[in-house]
Amino acid sequence: MKKHITVSISIFLLFLLLAFATPVLAGSPPPPPPGHGTNGNVPGGGAPIGEGLIILVAMGAAYGYKKWKAKDEE
Repeated sequence: MKKHITVSISIFLLFLLLAFATPVLAGSPPPPPPGHGTNGNVPGGGAPIGEGLIILVAMGAAYGYKKWKAKDEE
């Protein structure tokens, strides 16, 4: 009986939390920055991603090599 009450209260609290969280998520978006759309809409604002991508690939390769060497040592 105690387990049934605990499960019921947990489900009720989950639904209560979702009921209060939904209106917060349904707010309107912020206004666009000044000058938005004057030269066309550039996706991402023209941010360079090439250097970051190379760093992420290198870090992933180093992590994989570390895991591979640790597996061989066991």
